[in-house]
Amino acid sequence: MEFLELVNKRQSDRKYKDTPLDRNLVMKCLEAARMAPSACNSQPWKFVVVDDKALLEEMSAAAAGMGMNKFANQCPVIVAVVLEKMNLTARIGSVIKDKEYSLLDVGISVEHFCLQAAELGLGTCILGWFDEKKVKKLLGIGNRRVPLLITLGYPDGESRKKIRKEMEDICNWNKY
Repeated sequence: MEFLELVNKRQSDRKYKDTPLDRNLVMKCLEAARMAPSACNSQPWKFVVVDDKALLEEMSAAAAGMGMNKFANQCPVIVAVVLEKMNLTARIGSVIKDKEYSLLDVGISVEHFCLQAAELGLGTCILGWFDEKKVKKLLGIGNRRVPLLITLGYPDGESRKKIRKEMEDICNWNKY
């Protein structure tokens, strides 16, 4: 598959088939995420894969709130993305340059995960709206942050045409 074809294939799926996932497919997605670049090779992430039915019910309840993410109860896997500490060099650079490198790094890693899933015919949705305290308690995470959850499964819906801003609205050459 051409890269732009893969990018166009990847979407936020909000409907999943009731089909279990082979852990080998999940491992491929995790490997893609593991290989993502990060500031000073800090790799400030850990993924907690939830596929236990009872725990999935509780996780999907934590993901749904105020009418958001009701579909989370359909997916066979929810992945919690845990923000780990950056290494010393990345932390120093983050402070000096006033940029949160760890969040940028996590975003790159999560997108690698999602692109690999799309290539395998799986659907994903990156969630930022969820009850973080509840998720941390359910998974025994402690004092780390959980910036994102990823739903994962076989999509049960059609691919949508992507609506994006025009190129001239997002890009300038040589000056703003």
